[in-house]
Amino acid sequence: MKIMKRISILILSIVVTTFLQSCTNHDTLSDGYGNFDAHAEVIVSSQTMGELLQFRMEEGDFLKAGQIVGLVDTTQLHLKKLVLKNQKKVVASKLKNINASIAVQRQQMQMNQTNQSRIVSLYKSQAATQKQLDDINGLVELNKKQIMATQTQKKNIYTEQESLNAQIAQVNESIRQCLITNPVEGTVLVKYTEKGELATPGKPLYKIANLKTLELKAFISGSQLSHVKIGQKVKVYYDKSKKADTEVNGTILWISSQAEFTPKTIQTKQERVDLVYAVKIKVSNADGAIKIGMPGEFRIVSQQGI
Repeated sequence: MKIMKRISILILSIVVTTFLQSCTNHDTLSDGYGNFDAHAEVIVSSQTMGELLQFRMEEGDFLKAGQIVGLVDTTQLHLKKLVLKNQKKVVASKLKNINASIAVQRQQMQMNQTNQSRIVSLYKSQAATQKQLDDINGLVELNKKQIMATQTQKKNIYTEQESLNAQIAQVNESIRQCLITNPVEGTVLVKYTEKGELATPGKPLYKIANLKTLELKAFISGSQLSHVKIGQKVKVYYDKSKKADTEVNGTILWISSQAEFTPKTIQTKQERVDLVYAVKIKVSNADGAIKIGMPGEFRIVSQQGI
Protein backbone atom coordinates (compact mmCIF):
# COMPACT_ATOMS: atom_id res chain seq x y z
CA MET A 1 0.00 0.00 0.00
CA LYS A 2 2.81 2.40 0.87
CA ILE A 3 4.49 1.73 -2.50
CA MET A 4 1.25 2.37 -4.38
CA LYS A 5 0.73 5.57 -2.41
CA ARG A 6 4.23 6.81 -3.28
CA ILE A 7 3.67 5.98 -6.95
CA SER A 8 0.40 7.93 -6.92
CA ILE A 9 2.07 10.95 -5.32
CA LEU A 10 4.90 10.79 -7.91
CA ILE A 11 2.46 10.65 -10.82
CA LEU A 12 0.49 13.55 -9.39
CA SER A 13 3.68 15.62 -9.03
CA ILE A 14 4.62 14.96 -12.66
CA VAL A 15 1.14 15.97 -13.86
CA VAL A 16 1.20 19.17 -11.79
CA THR A 17 4.70 20.08 -13.01
CA THR A 18 3.73 19.47 -16.62
CA PHE A 19 0.61 21.58 -16.20
CA LEU A 20 2.58 24.43 -14.63
CA GLN A 21 5.18 24.32 -17.44
CA SER A 22 2.39 24.35 -19.97
CA CYS A 23 0.84 27.38 -18.30
CA THR A 24 4.22 29.09 -18.12
CA ASN A 25 4.91 28.42 -21.82
CA HIS A 26 1.48 29.78 -22.71
CA ASP A 27 2.01 32.90 -20.61
CA THR A 28 5.38 33.61 -22.27
CA LEU A 29 4.18 32.86 -25.78
CA SER A 30 5.45 35.65 -28.04
CA ASP A 31 3.14 37.92 -30.01
CA GLY A 32 5.04 37.61 -33.30
CA TYR A 33 7.80 35.65 -34.99
CA GLY A 34 10.09 36.47 -37.89
CA ASN A 35 13.68 37.06 -39.01
CA PHE A 36 16.19 39.87 -38.68
CA ASP A 37 17.18 41.97 -41.68
CA ALA A 38 19.18 45.13 -42.37
CA HIS A 39 17.47 48.33 -41.25
CA ALA A 40 18.56 50.60 -44.14
CA GLU A 41 20.28 49.01 -47.12
CA VAL A 42 22.00 51.27 -49.67
CA ILE A 43 22.77 50.06 -53.20
CA VAL A 44 25.77 51.99 -54.54
CA SER A 45 25.97 52.61 -58.29
CA SER A 46 28.41 54.32 -60.63
CA GLN A 47 27.65 57.91 -61.66
CA THR A 48 29.50 57.66 -64.96
CA MET A 49 30.41 55.16 -67.69
CA GLY A 50 33.79 53.56 -68.16
CA GLU A 51 36.08 50.70 -67.23
CA LEU A 52 36.33 50.04 -63.51
CA LEU A 53 40.08 50.46 -63.03
CA GLN A 54 40.07 50.05 -59.25
CA PHE A 55 37.59 48.41 -56.89
CA ARG A 56 39.02 47.78 -53.43
CA MET A 57 36.35 46.11 -51.31
CA GLU A 58 34.93 42.67 -50.55
CA GLU A 59 31.76 41.34 -48.97
CA GLY A 60 31.94 41.69 -45.19
CA ASP A 61 34.28 44.70 -45.29
CA PHE A 62 33.45 47.59 -42.98
CA LEU A 63 33.54 50.91 -44.85
CA LYS A 64 33.44 54.46 -43.54
CA ALA A 65 31.29 57.19 -45.04
CA GLY A 66 33.26 59.11 -47.69
CA GLN A 67 35.79 56.31 -48.17
CA ILE A 68 37.07 55.92 -51.77
CA VAL A 69 36.61 52.30 -52.87
CA GLY A 70 36.94 52.45 -56.66
CA LEU A 71 37.83 54.43 -59.78
CA VAL A 72 36.27 54.55 -63.25
CA ASP A 73 38.57 55.31 -66.22
CA THR A 74 39.06 59.10 -66.60
CA THR A 75 41.37 59.18 -69.67
CA GLN A 76 38.86 60.82 -72.04
CA LEU A 77 37.88 63.39 -69.43
CA HIS A 78 41.51 64.40 -68.81
CA LEU A 79 42.06 64.78 -72.57
CA LYS A 80 38.97 66.98 -72.84
CA LYS A 81 40.22 69.07 -69.93
CA LEU A 82 43.60 69.51 -71.68
CA VAL A 83 41.85 70.76 -74.85
CA LEU A 84 39.84 73.28 -72.82
CA LYS A 85 42.95 74.56 -71.07
CA ASN A 86 44.65 75.12 -74.44
CA GLN A 87 41.58 77.01 -75.65
CA LYS A 88 41.77 79.12 -72.52
CA LYS A 89 45.40 80.02 -73.34
CA VAL A 90 44.36 81.10 -76.84
CA VAL A 91 41.61 83.31 -75.41
CA ALA A 92 44.07 84.79 -72.92
CA SER A 93 46.42 85.73 -75.79
CA LYS A 94 43.48 87.42 -77.58
CA LEU A 95 42.82 89.42 -74.46
CA LYS A 96 46.43 90.63 -74.38
CA ASN A 97 46.18 91.77 -78.00
CA ILE A 98 42.95 93.63 -77.29
CA ASN A 99 44.47 95.35 -74.25
CA ALA A 100 47.44 96.39 -76.41
CA SER A 101 45.07 97.76 -79.09
CA ILE A 102 43.14 99.75 -76.49
CA ALA A 103 46.40 101.21 -75.16
CA VAL A 104 47.41 102.34 -78.66
CA GLN A 105 43.97 103.84 -79.36
CA ARG A 106 44.02 105.76 -76.12
CA GLN A 107 47.45 107.13 -76.89
CA GLN A 108 46.23 108.25 -80.31
CA MET A 109 43.21 109.90 -78.72
CA GLN A 110 45.41 111.75 -76.23
CA MET A 111 47.55 113.09 -79.11
CA ASN A 112 44.45 114.14 -81.03
CA GLN A 113 42.96 115.77 -77.94
CA THR A 114 46.19 117.77 -77.53
CA ASN A 115 45.97 118.89 -81.16
CA GLN A 116 42.29 119.63 -80.64
CA SER A 117 43.11 122.05 -77.80
CA ARG A 118 45.70 123.83 -79.98
CA ILE A 119 43.38 124.15 -82.96
CA VAL A 120 40.56 125.45 -80.76
CA SER A 121 42.91 128.18 -79.46
CA LEU A 122 44.06 128.99 -83.00
CA TYR A 123 40.47 129.07 -84.23
CA LYS A 124 39.50 131.55 -81.51
CA SER A 125 42.36 133.80 -82.67
CA GLN A 126 41.30 133.23 -86.29
CA ALA A 127 44.60 131.44 -87.05
CA ALA A 128 42.84 128.12 -87.92
CA THR A 129 40.02 127.38 -90.29
CA GLN A 130 36.64 125.81 -89.53
CA LYS A 131 37.64 122.73 -91.54
CA GLN A 132 40.72 122.16 -89.38
CA LEU A 133 38.56 122.38 -86.26
CA ASP A 134 35.96 119.99 -87.68
CA ASP A 135 38.66 117.50 -88.75
CA ILE A 136 40.30 117.34 -85.35
CA ASN A 137 36.94 117.06 -83.58
CA GLY A 138 36.04 114.18 -85.90
CA LEU A 139 39.31 112.38 -85.14
CA VAL A 140 38.73 112.61 -81.37
CA GLU A 141 35.19 111.24 -81.70
CA LEU A 142 36.47 108.45 -83.95
CA ASN A 143 39.08 107.50 -81.33
CA LYS A 144 36.39 107.31 -78.65
CA LYS A 145 34.20 105.03 -80.77
CA GLN A 146 37.17 102.79 -81.65
CA ILE A 147 37.99 102.38 -77.97
CA MET A 148 34.34 101.55 -77.17
CA ALA A 149 34.23 98.94 -79.97
CA THR A 150 37.44 97.34 -78.79
CA GLN A 151 36.19 97.25 -75.19
CA THR A 152 33.07 95.43 -76.45
CA GLN A 153 35.38 92.80 -77.96
CA LYS A 154 37.08 92.60 -74.58
CA LYS A 155 33.74 91.84 -72.90
CA ASN A 156 33.16 89.05 -75.43
CA ILE A 157 36.56 87.62 -74.51
CA TYR A 158 35.63 87.67 -70.82
CA THR A 159 32.38 85.85 -71.66
CA GLU A 160 34.35 83.24 -73.60
CA GLN A 161 36.71 82.80 -70.66
CA GLU A 162 33.79 82.28 -68.27
CA SER A 163 32.33 79.68 -70.63
CA LEU A 164 35.62 77.79 -70.75
CA ASN A 165 35.97 77.96 -66.95
CA ALA A 166 32.45 76.52 -66.60
CA GLN A 167 33.29 73.68 -69.01
CA ILE A 168 36.49 72.91 -67.09
CA ALA A 169 34.52 72.87 -63.82
CA GLN A 170 32.04 70.50 -65.45
CA VAL A 171 34.86 68.16 -66.51
CA ASN A 172 36.34 68.34 -63.00
CA GLU A 173 32.96 67.33 -61.57
CA SER A 174 32.77 64.41 -64.03
CA ILE A 175 36.27 63.33 -62.95
CA ARG A 176 35.17 63.54 -59.31
CA GLN A 177 32.16 61.36 -60.11
CA CYS A 178 34.54 58.72 -61.48
CA LEU A 179 35.66 58.13 -57.90
CA ILE A 180 33.45 55.49 -56.27
CA THR A 181 32.78 57.07 -52.88
CA ASN A 182 31.06 55.05 -50.18
CA PRO A 183 28.01 57.07 -49.04
CA VAL A 184 27.29 55.60 -45.58
CA GLU A 185 29.15 53.81 -42.81
CA GLY A 186 28.38 50.13 -42.75
CA THR A 187 29.23 46.58 -43.81
CA VAL A 188 29.27 45.39 -47.41
CA LEU A 189 26.48 42.84 -47.83
CA VAL A 190 26.74 42.02 -51.54
CA LYS A 191 29.36 42.80 -54.20
CA TYR A 192 27.84 42.87 -57.69
CA THR A 193 30.82 43.66 -59.93
CA GLU A 194 34.60 43.24 -60.21
CA LYS A 195 37.58 45.31 -61.28
CA GLY A 196 37.90 45.54 -65.06
CA GLU A 197 34.17 45.37 -65.78
CA LEU A 198 32.26 48.18 -67.49
CA ALA A 199 30.54 50.54 -65.07
CA THR A 200 27.44 52.38 -66.25
CA PRO A 201 25.24 54.94 -64.48
CA GLY A 202 22.65 53.17 -62.36
CA LYS A 203 24.35 49.77 -62.53
CA PRO A 204 24.69 48.42 -58.95
CA LEU A 205 28.24 47.96 -57.72
CA TYR A 206 27.62 46.79 -54.16
CA LYS A 207 25.07 46.85 -51.34
CA ILE A 208 25.92 48.19 -47.90
CA ALA A 209 24.08 48.55 -44.60
CA ASN A 210 24.87 49.71 -41.07
CA LEU A 211 24.48 46.53 -39.01
CA LYS A 212 24.54 48.42 -35.71
CA THR A 213 20.78 48.72 -36.16
CA LEU A 214 18.67 45.89 -37.55
CA GLU A 215 15.00 45.21 -38.22
CA LEU A 216 12.94 42.26 -37.10
CA LYS A 217 10.29 41.56 -39.72
CA ALA A 218 7.67 39.62 -37.81
CA PHE A 219 4.07 38.57 -38.40
CA ILE A 220 0.98 38.93 -36.25
CA SER A 221 -2.60 37.77 -36.64
CA GLY A 222 -5.49 40.13 -37.33
CA SER A 223 -6.74 39.87 -33.74
CA GLN A 224 -3.44 41.36 -32.52
CA LEU A 225 -3.56 44.48 -34.73
CA SER A 226 -5.42 46.46 -32.08
CA HIS A 227 -2.56 45.88 -29.62
CA VAL A 228 0.26 47.31 -31.78
CA LYS A 229 0.99 50.77 -33.19
CA ILE A 230 3.90 52.57 -34.80
CA GLY A 231 6.42 53.87 -32.26
CA GLN A 232 5.37 51.33 -29.63
CA LYS A 233 8.08 49.78 -27.47
CA VAL A 234 8.34 45.98 -27.48
CA LYS A 235 10.65 43.27 -26.17
CA VAL A 236 12.58 41.37 -28.81
CA TYR A 237 14.12 37.94 -28.26
CA TYR A 238 16.65 35.87 -30.19
CA ASP A 239 18.36 32.58 -29.43
CA LYS A 240 21.23 32.73 -26.97
CA SER A 241 21.40 28.94 -26.61
CA LYS A 242 19.07 25.98 -27.05
CA LYS A 243 17.34 26.75 -23.75
CA ALA A 244 17.85 30.50 -23.32
CA ASP A 245 16.99 33.70 -25.21
CA THR A 246 18.59 37.14 -25.28
CA GLU A 247 16.23 40.05 -24.65
CA VAL A 248 16.63 43.50 -26.26
CA ASN A 249 14.40 46.54 -26.61
CA GLY A 250 12.70 47.30 -29.90
CA THR A 251 10.47 49.93 -31.50
CA ILE A 252 7.75 49.23 -34.05
CA LEU A 253 8.58 51.15 -37.26
CA TRP A 254 5.99 49.88 -39.72
CA ILE A 255 2.77 47.89 -39.82
CA SER A 256 1.50 46.43 -43.07
CA SER A 257 -1.92 47.58 -44.21
CA GLN A 258 -2.53 44.37 -46.14
CA ALA A 259 -2.84 40.80 -44.93
CA GLU A 260 -0.84 37.96 -46.46
CA PHE A 261 -0.75 34.20 -46.15
CA THR A 262 1.31 32.96 -43.21
CA PRO A 263 4.85 31.97 -44.31
CA LYS A 264 5.54 28.30 -43.62
CA THR A 265 8.41 29.07 -41.25
CA ILE A 266 6.42 31.54 -39.13
CA GLN A 267 4.45 30.79 -35.97
CA THR A 268 1.78 32.96 -34.41
CA LYS A 269 0.33 33.35 -30.95
CA GLN A 270 -2.67 31.33 -32.11
CA GLU A 271 -0.26 28.79 -33.63
CA ARG A 272 -1.17 28.66 -37.36
CA VAL A 273 -3.64 31.12 -38.90
CA ASP A 274 -4.40 31.67 -42.57
CA LEU A 275 -3.70 35.40 -42.79
CA VAL A 276 -1.16 37.55 -40.94
CA TYR A 277 0.14 41.14 -41.02
CA ALA A 278 3.82 42.04 -41.27
CA VAL A 279 5.45 44.45 -38.82
CA LYS A 280 9.00 45.84 -38.73
CA ILE A 281 10.71 46.41 -35.41
CA LYS A 282 13.91 48.47 -35.06
CA VAL A 283 16.50 46.82 -32.79
CA SER A 284 19.91 48.02 -31.62
CA ASN A 285 22.77 45.70 -32.53
CA ALA A 286 25.78 47.64 -31.22
CA ASP A 287 27.63 44.48 -30.16
CA GLY A 288 26.94 42.71 -33.45
CA ALA A 289 25.43 39.67 -31.76
CA ILE A 290 22.41 39.61 -34.08
CA LYS A 291 23.05 38.42 -37.64
CA ILE A 292 20.95 38.99 -40.72
CA GLY A 293 18.58 36.07 -41.24
CA MET A 294 18.52 34.98 -37.60
CA PRO A 295 15.05 34.07 -36.27
CA GLY A 296 13.54 36.32 -33.65
CA GLU A 297 10.30 37.03 -31.84
CA PHE A 298 8.74 39.89 -29.94
CA ARG A 299 6.31 40.52 -27.11
CA ILE A 300 4.25 43.62 -26.56
CA VAL A 301 5.54 45.47 -23.50
CA SER A 302 2.07 46.27 -22.18
CA GLN A 303 1.34 42.56 -22.00
CA GLN A 304 4.43 41.60 -20.04
CA GLY A 305 3.53 39.77 -16.91
CA ILE A 306 -0.06 39.10 -18.03
